Amino acid sequence: MQVGVFIPIANNGWLISTTSPQFKPSFDLNRAVVERAERYGMDFALSMIKLRGFGGPSEFWDYNLESFTLMAGLAAVTRRIQLFATCAVLTLPPAVAARMAVTIDSISHGRFGLNMITGWQEKEYSQMGIWPGETHHLRRYDYCGEYVTVMRELWDTGHSDFKGDFFQMDDCRCLPMPQSRIPIICAGQSDRGTEFAATFADHNFCSSFGINDPFAVAPSTARLLEANARTGRNCGALVVMMVIAEETEAEAQAKWEHYRSGIDMVALGWRQSQAETDPTTDKLAAAGRFAQKIQNRMPTMHGALVGSYERIAELLDLYATVPGVSGVMLTFDDFIEGMDKFGRHIQPRMTSRQHVMADA
Repeated sequence: MQVGVFIPIANNGWLISTTSPQFKPSFDLNRAVVERAERYGMDFALSMIKLRGFGGPSEFWDYNLESFTLMAGLAAVTRRIQLFATCAVLTLPPAVAARMAVTIDSISHGRFGLNMITGWQEKEYSQMGIWPGETHHLRRYDYCGEYVTVMRELWDTGHSDFKGDFFQMDDCRCLPMPQSRIPIICAGQSDRGTEFAATFADHNFCSSFGINDPFAVAPSTARLLEANARTGRNCGALVVMMVIAEETEAEAQAKWEHYRSGIDMVALGWRQSQAETDPTTDKLAAAGRFAQKIQNRMPTMHGALVGSYERIAELLDLYATVPGVSGVMLTFDDFIEGMDKFGRHIQPRMTSRQHVMADA
């Protein structure tokens, strides 16, 4: 099973709380995280792109770095780990994004990939005057499909004459071509989003909003497997999960309750109001999932594993048994301490990661 880290490109990581560790993003912080990930044998590191935060007392995600330039910097100071930037398709023409990807592919010597996001949060784009309007919700995966098709043509041949509803290439060139095939990740949770992933992506993030419940992700991964069967491809599911680990169960649980006591309901509510502008009624889409989080007072952006080192290792190994899961992408309450706890105390206990320990 692959293990990656969702690096803290935005302030406060993935805990929407005033009682969790408070920090601002920086290159130095993200370099320290990714260097640890490489040292501990993690397979990949990924940075998101967020153009507007959620506000509230925690100022959640109000401070953000930019994904492509951050990963270019990290590519220059790492040697082995796979690096993924996130491409917000509404902000860049596909030929420009393709060339940026080739540049980081060159810096990393073939270790670069892209996470594609279609753009669902209207305020991120309307603040800059580039929101396409409400119809974007209905056709965003058609738009993104054409976008990826243009990039793939440029990466594979150095040339594109693609003609579609959204993009028309006229003898478009992009040389040099990448040293290695550039993998694509996406995060489609709805039925349409999952179909897009199975058609165009190598991996799809499947979120679980449970606590200590690896099998809560099974409906999402089952949907992806069904879509794979229709497309004849093998897009793997990557589960996004926060790890809050201590030596004992009691210590970890006390931390979790402390973070819950400071949950930023203002920030969560603003995020929910943005999700509700999406007209989809799919139960696995964003609006329904975040309504559940507010109801259950969960301060994490995704699900969480809370417990002792041994318990966390057992739970992570269980993810490897869920049909369709190819890996997990981890976040931590405190990224520096959390990475060290994972590398020193959790991963050595994981059956699914013994190949990494053997190579250490």
